[in-house]
Amino acid sequence: MRDIKNREDVFTLVSSFYEAVRKHKEIGPFFNETISDWDEHLEKLTDFWESNLFHRAKYKGNPRDAHIGVDQKSGHAVDIKHFGEWLRLWFTTIDRLFTGELAERAKNNARKMSTHLYLEIYKHRPENTQKH
Repeated sequence: MRDIKNREDVFTLVSSFYEAVRKHKEIGPFFNETISDWDEHLEKLTDFWESNLFHRAKYKGNPRDAHIGVDQKSGHAVDIKHFGEWLRLWFTTIDRLFTGELAERAKNNARKMSTHLYLEIYKHRPENTQKH
């Protein structure tokens, strides 16, 4: 196996990962009920991870707002266990396809990002935004 080297590798990782996500009984519904154009979404996520791993300014979007929106749309059903499953699938996909410095960076960045996104979701729930 080799490390992640280019956009094609990132696309392979992202598309393989989301193939597993879409079939996952717990987290799949969040994605399948939100994303209507998977081809477009995979390109956008490839831009995100290419930007993230290679420090290229390709991604245009706001993951924080997108995840807060999914939580709101689902009646605030997103839980830390869902992020745990997301990470497990991400790590499994990386380990199946790649090894090396960028593969490890993809794991570490996903770990940090998932923690940040869950905290943002939690912070923006109605019971946590009311002034006391």
